[in-house]
Amino acid sequence: MTIRQIERKIERIKEQLMTLGPMRPGAISQQYRKPREKKNPYYQISYTHQMKSRSEYVRREHLATLRAETKNFRRFRELTEQWVDLSLELSRLKIGRMKARADSVETRAYSGQRQTPPTIRERSLS
Repeated sequence: MTIRQIERKIERIKEQLMTLGPMRPGAISQQYRKPREKKNPYYQISYTHQMKSRSEYVRREHLATLRAETKNFRRFRELTEQWVDLSLELSRLKIGRMKARADSVETRAYSGQRQTPPTIRERSLS
């Protein structure tokens, strides 16, 4: 992938992040007050925030809202993970390009004397 392609992908990710609505971390699960009999179901959301685990009771009428918010949070995590991956690749490409330019300049500077630039050891001996 080229630098330009990576930068375009990052821009698309940023645009997608801007469209996400309210979000919150967590997983919603159904529990039972009488688990053996599977009677009296209720819902709870469990999440970790600032290194603290929490579980909260969820009213049935809030389920749809919380499911949408947790879905948005999962999408947020997915997009930011992709952004980080692309940023790492972009950084490697840019550093590789700078290194190639530096090697090219150094090789031209020494082209009258030798074909390859001196090693670090050779530089320290002179």
